Amino acid sequence: MADGMINLTIDGAPVSVPPGTLVIEAAKQAGVLVPHYCYHPGLPVAGVCRMCLVEIEKAPKLQIACATTVTEGMVVKTQTAPSKSARQSVLELLLINHPLDCPICDQAGECELQDFVFQEGRDGTRYGEYAKRFNPVEDFGPDVLYVPNRCILCTRCVRFMEDVAKEPVLNVSERGDRAFIGIHPEARLDHPWAGNVVDLCPVGSLLSKDFLHKARAWELDKTASICTGCSQGCNITLDTRDEVVVRVRPRPNLEVNRYFICDHGRMHYKWMNRGDRIEAPLIRRDGELKATDWDEALDRVAGILRGASGTAVALVSPGASSEALALAKRLLSGFSWTGAFQVVMGEEAPLPGVPNLALRAERAPNAKGAENLGYSRDYARALEAAKTAAVVLVLDDPDCAVEASGALIYLGSVLGADAPCRRADVILPIANVAEEEGTFTNCDGRDQRYYQAKPAPGMAQPAAWVLGELTAALGLAELTR
Repeated sequence: MADGMINLTIDGAPVSVPPGTLVIEAAKQAGVLVPHYCYHPGLPVAGVCRMCLVEIEKAPKLQIACATTVTEGMVVKTQTAPSKSARQSVLELLLINHPLDCPICDQAGECELQDFVFQEGRDGTRYGEYAKRFNPVEDFGPDVLYVPNRCILCTRCVRFMEDVAKEPVLNVSERGDRAFIGIHPEARLDHPWAGNVVDLCPVGSLLSKDFLHKARAWELDKTASICTGCSQGCNITLDTRDEVVVRVRPRPNLEVNRYFICDHGRMHYKWMNRGDRIEAPLIRRDGELKATDWDEALDRVAGILRGASGTAVALVSPGASSEALALAKRLLSGFSWTGAFQVVMGEEAPLPGVPNLALRAERAPNAKGAENLGYSRDYARALEAAKTAAVVLVLDDPDCAVEASGALIYLGSVLGADAPCRRADVILPIANVAEEEGTFTNCDGRDQRYYQAKPAPGMAQPAAWVLGELTAALGLAELTR
């Protein structure tokens, strides 16, 4: 075993982990998931649910795996009769007042109470003759509902707001079987990162109003992606149902966003489902834009580029993939080339309990990638240069206020009725970030891959494919960056 590592055995499997590792985390290395509710790797240990009780040789009684650190030679057993009996007792107590409303609960299918009761619980209750406790649903904030009847008092939400968000507005109110999660009477759960309490809740007690009654968990397709809300580059999962993005959730990455995403990124997805999309290539004939097929549209663009010389300007979006940006630069390599992008700025909102994690002021996922490829932030200068350029290429910037005397080529997913790019010679429909695969570079210079979650509408294609076809048609495909 490696020097400095702690060696132990969990359910007969030898494990080697760093000093200070908790038993519950060491068990994962052995392929063992110890049932738990209050424990979360991104929160301080509470040890209140008692669900993770395990047997440790030479210990006088069962120990909680979430608060016990490993020691050399430790032997842990998670499946002994005393361990199973203890977990079964915890589950029986949790279900005394639980409403068992799984058929109408949004958490059904991804509920940890449901999972562990199925795995460990009794086949019936001994408390059938007692009425269950009932409390009305509470509105905690702009996107959070609290259903106290389902609450198992794991305190994850309380610890997140107190220790991670550093805004202690939640607590455990009352005592015993009357206890519930309380909110400060003069406060709302409107912190920029408050939506994480919904993700942290192991049951259906804290719900997102935005996702309420939209889909069942088993109807969702899940795709790894990168948040486009700012330059932090938080790792996310896009949940789609019937080719529509219905939810955004954080995907763990300890180097970028740990287990969390901000509410801006969480809600910044509806534009991916826009219905006013460009669905077919358009070319200008007799002064009007006419729909055509890809072959004719690409031939028209290739003809424009072959017949032009002098200067070219690329006005690009910092939300375009690095692959598309590199190919746009390559496409214009035969010209005296200028490329620029503009970044929408907003208010920065750090998550106090996690270093170097914030909703960044730059609302652009790939500004760093564009800079690395030679694109400038001097957008005004590029707009001025576009007025006299032989060719202007606009990439996924529908609000670009371009004035072009030469050829204008627009690649985008949407375009307003009065947008300046309506004057383009050729308009090529491209996929948005949920409909393609690509790479973003975050503010720390980390390259991160995202994947296609749903098909593009109509004839739209990924921008990298469109630009790749054009570079191949012009014999530029073999050029390096």
